[in-house]
Amino acid sequence: MKEYSCGDVVPGCGARFTADTEEEMLAICTVHAQHAHGLTDDAMPDALIASIRAVMLTSV
Repeated sequence: MKEYSCGDVVPGCGARFTADTEEEMLAICTVHAQHAHGLTDDAMPDALIASIRAVMLTSV
């Protein structure tokens, strides 16, 4: 299970997500970034993906 708090990357954002896999988490984060943060591309920039991976937690 993966856990991610958007505020760890985007200060002030209170969104938190859980997903079974990293792939699912990145898909959820992409949709969130499009709707909440104005991302206009279909995919996140590599630097944003790296930032998310750096703070994403794995729980058992």
